[in-house]
Amino acid sequence: MELEEPLLDTWCIHSRIALYLLDGIAPDALSGVSASKGRSVGGMFAHIHNVRVTWLELTPELMKGLKKVDKEKAADKKVLRSSLAASGQAMEALLKQSIEQGKVKGFKPHPAAFLGYAIAHEAYHFGEIGMTLKQSGHPLDEKVAYGM
Repeated sequence: MELEEPLLDTWCIHSRIALYLLDGIAPDALSGVSASKGRSVGGMFAHIHNVRVTWLELTPELMKGLKKVDKEKAADKKVLRSSLAASGQAMEALLKQSIEQGKVKGFKPHPAAFLGYAIAHEAYHFGEIGMTLKQSGHPLDEKVAYGM
């Protein structure tokens, strides 16, 4: 079985989960911070998008319409959603291109490992978002938490 389709499908599922998580959060909860301070909930979503953009900048043709989310916009749910949706699609294109070429520019060892890295990085922040929401008095709805 060729791996391209399952790897791309895996990314697309993960990318939809990021949007599902964001959609399940009230706009006023995006400014919540954890007991240990750090980034706000919206800031973590912006960070996820911005790290994607950092990887995509290595392949300029995939950057069309993409830009990093500034801290000032991190509490704007519409900005976060449109940014994450766009960077998710661009990351899919990066993975497709990388699988065809057998490598991801700037990353070793191979595209499947890059996919694992990207999902692990973002999933870490999903957990951090859940914890921060709970600590700031806006716990995730059980349907959203289990739906992830």
